[in-house]
Order: sequence, then C-alpha cells, then structure tokens
Amino acid sequence: MNSKIILIVLGEPNSVFSEVLFKYFISKEFNKSKCKIILIGNKNLIQQQMIKLKYNLSINEIDSYQNAQKNIINIINIEFSFKKIFTKISSSSNQYIDTCFNVAVDILKNNKTSKLINGPISKTHFLKKKFPGITEYIAHKTKSNDPVMLIYNKKLAVVPLTTHIPLKQVYKFIKKKKIINQILKVNKFYNLKLKKNPKFAILGLNPHCETTDKISEEKKEIIPAVKYLKNKKINISGPFSADTFFLKKNIMRFDVVIGMYHDQVLTPIKTLFGFDAINVTIGLPFTKVTPDHGPNEDMIGKNKSNPSSIFYALNFLNQIK
Repeated sequence: MNSKIILIVLGEPNSVFSEVLFKYFISKEFNKSKCKIILIGNKNLIQQQMIKLKYNLSINEIDSYQNAQKNIINIINIEFSFKKIFTKISSSSNQYIDTCFNVAVDILKNNKTSKLINGPISKTHFLKKKFPGITEYIAHKTKSNDPVMLIYNKKLAVVPLTTHIPLKQVYKFIKKKKIINQILKVNKFYNLKLKKNPKFAILGLNPHCETTDKISEEKKEIIPAVKYLKNKKINISGPFSADTFFLKKNIMRFDVVIGMYHDQVLTPIKTLFGFDAINVTIGLPFTKVTPDHGPNEDMIGKNKSNPSSIFYALNFLNQIK
C-alpha cells in the first residue's frame, strides 16, 4: 500500500515558514513520518533560503504527486521570480501563492487520502479583504460551505463561532442553526478522525451571560441550540461566562470550547499552549492544518523562530486517518 501524502503549500515567500520546516526536516520526527511529504512552491527560492539559514538538505523535484518518495523532501516546482531571498511582504507574490493552492487542490481532488498544510499568508496583501481568512479562501476554492476553525491541542481545543469579522458585527452571526451545524461538524471530526466522543463547553456572548438589552443572545439562540444538541446525544454544557471559564478546574472537564468570537477563545488557548496548537479546518473535502503562527516579518532570516507548531501539525496528520 502506498504511503499517504501530506501536501505543504509554502505560502508567503517572505516568512519564517521555510525556517521552521528546515528545523523539522533535520529532526528525528521527519524520519518517523508515515506519510510522504510534498512541498508546493519554488524550488530555487527554498534552496536559496536554506543556504541563507545554513541548512544542508536535499530536495527531490517531482512532476507528479505519484512520484513522491517517503522520508525525502519532495517538491512540485512552481515558477516564481524574485530578486531578494527575503524582503518585505507585498502583493508581488499573490499569483504565485494562488497557483500553489490551485496545484494543491487539484491533487487533493485526485488523491482523496491526501492532507494539506498551508504556510502563512498575508491577509492584507494576499486576501485583500476578499475573504476574512485563509479558511474561507480554501472553502471558496473547494466549494465548501461554512467551514469550521478548530484550534487544536490534545488537552483542549477551541472553536470561534465567528472568525475574522469586526467585533461590532458578531452578534448578527450568533444563530441557533450556525451553533448546531458547527458543533455537529466538530463532533463528527472527533468521532471519525480522533476516535473520541468529545465533551463540549459553550460560552455566552455577553459578560456573565447577561444583558440589559431586550434581546439576549443566550436566551434566544445559544440555550435553544444547547437543548437541541443534548437531544441529539451531544455531550455539551453551558453557556458559561467567558471571564472565569478558562480556570484550570473548568478546562480539565472538557475537550472543546465553543466561543462566540475570535479573541474570546484564541487569546486563552494561545496563552495556555503557545505554539503547541494548530488550526484545523473542518468541513472541507480533506483535512487542512495551518501551523499557529503568521509570517512573523520581524524574525525572518534570523533562524530563531519556534518550530513547535509545524512539529505539532505534522505529527497530528501522521497520526489521524
């Protein structure tokens, strides 16, 4: 039986992503990989970055995912003209990044067992407000509806019901149907991929789950969603007040916390686990993981970046179906 494949779209050329990948490729973990790893990006650029950062690794250029070899750095080369190995992020790499994703999606359509890791991109320069985030961009390319962002650590994971939208608009998206659909998708992912029945906690939107307004999102949308899910045998509790929920005695009781907006749950999860967490997109035709770091322009070329998230991402994809 052929090894399964992990595709890695290299993303924004001017980022620390190549550096953290090199740190993985020189580790013992790479040699333990059960999957064939294929980079999708410009071979010349990554080789020049390797020299700059003083790594000595061989790269195997292939023209088809079917020619990939195990425990070797395979790459499908994508044309990209550059003058500097590292420079300021701009829109000049947009077409290159988009082509990388197109190649990856085509492979994923033909090889259903493949998994995807995407390197960081610039929301400002690459997405240009066309999509709230990379999750929505990939969903558009794969014609997937309502993908779910799961920030995962095996001790605790979080899901923001809304992602990259202004805080003043969040309340408009707190709907019973959306809550139910997201939790059912996450529950299915845990059942199928992690062989686990997760325990869910859901947070309220308002401080102390209370409001002086006539409309309470907790009473109108969240509590009815919780009742519906309990009737469907989903193990869920809440809504809880967000200000005290992330105390140790509380989080030890649950596997997944559903928050109402991005920073309500991403701030505590990053405080708890740092880079030992990954962004898993649920609801696509394949499993997609994003390491939990951005381009990090301030650290480019310094060889001092923490590679924990890429280790976590690759180990995670090696372990699941």
